Amino acid sequence: MKRILVLYYSQGGHTAHITRAIKQAIDTEGHQCDMMHVHEALSAGVDFDQYDAVAVGSCVLYGSYHASLFELVERYQNELAKLPNSFYSVNVVARNPEKRNPDNNKYLQKFIELSPWKPQQVKVIAGKVNYPAWKWYDRLMIQMIMKMTDGPTDPTSVIDYTDYEDVAEYGRGLIKLAS
Repeated sequence: MKRILVLYYSQGGHTAHITRAIKQAIDTEGHQCDMMHVHEALSAGVDFDQYDAVAVGSCVLYGSYHASLFELVERYQNELAKLPNSFYSVNVVARNPEKRNPDNNKYLQKFIELSPWKPQQVKVIAGKVNYPAWKWYDRLMIQMIMKMTDGPTDPTSVIDYTDYEDVAEYGRGLIKLAS
């Protein structure tokens, strides 16, 4: 049995939902997956020695990742590098199939460029538009971004672009990575 740690940053809850789906895929295969929010990892610490692999995931906020994600990878870059490891980026631009390719996803490429940790494996996962759940200024900013990228701008739109079978396959792939 493999034990896998998934560290994640989620702002509105969708990346946490995706992380639970990754955990479920791993658990269903008879392995153990622990998930921990980046903030918890930074405040409580992480015992990496008990894991066979680690994945780190985060949503994109206004074209970048939360500062705490960079703090985490800065603090734990050596521990992350010692284990088989992966990074997944959740972003709405990946609603377009060509943007799910890591080489074509500018947000993922920006993370790799700015991060002191260089993940062995990377994954892009399409996110969710949820205008009603967002604060008015987030909704307005994202509507402007969507208008520029031919995305949905209707303020009542709730569209989940996530391919959950692909997410489950990613989880099963983490088991193989741990082997």
